[in-house]
Amino acid sequence: MTQITQGFILAAGRGKRMLQLTDDKPKPLVEVAGKCLIDYNVKRLKNAGIKDCVVNLCYKGDMIKEHLRQENALNFIFSEEEEALETGGGIKHALPKMKREPFVVVNSDALWTEAEGGNLIKEMIDAWDDDKFDMMLMMLPLENSFQTMKNGDYDIDEQGLPVRRKTPEKQSKYLYGGVLIVHPRVFDNEPEGRYWLIDIFDKLEKNHRLGYYIHKGKWFHVGNPEATQVAEKYFSENPLF
Repeated sequence: MTQITQGFILAAGRGKRMLQLTDDKPKPLVEVAGKCLIDYNVKRLKNAGIKDCVVNLCYKGDMIKEHLRQENALNFIFSEEEEALETGGGIKHALPKMKREPFVVVNSDALWTEAEGGNLIKEMIDAWDDDKFDMMLMMLPLENSFQTMKNGDYDIDEQGLPVRRKTPEKQSKYLYGGVLIVHPRVFDNEPEGRYWLIDIFDKLEKNHRLGYYIHKGKWFHVGNPEATQVAEKYFSENPLF
């Protein structure tokens, strides 16, 4: 079993759809039920055995850096970007700061409930197969998500392989939930600069190197003020920690 002790929190974007909520703070510091979004994921990574955590920074990055310096939950390593390099470019830019070993990536706004008695990130680490996968996505049934797009992201074919929805009108059964495990070798032939992970997802899918783990809890997309209110109500009534 592979022991994974590195994490990565994607925290560089502004979150423009959050409107006034991110005028004076970066999205990872928006609060839901009395805790900043990034704090939920720091706790989750720590509970799964992560020791070192890279956090990429751009919009109001000094605020995130200062916030995380106030707690010693993980060994934080900051990767600063002059312009936001998005999900793919941000990870590529930070790789020199990391060991050449698999690591867990979490979107700073990914917010979920655990299945009863579960620990999603630990379960994904336990399911990781370094020989079989280059990347593993957390996916969940679309009906278990709140405030997200209505059409989903992936289906599972007859061979048990993930197939991404390629057309706007198609409905897919599963949603990608902003948590993944990846081996650094994925980025060996990728460029520097600004790009998204989705193109890498597609390459790995084509080569049958994209794994997945089906999460059994609920998932909240905290992407705009309305979604933030939905999450606020739920987690105020059902605290995570």
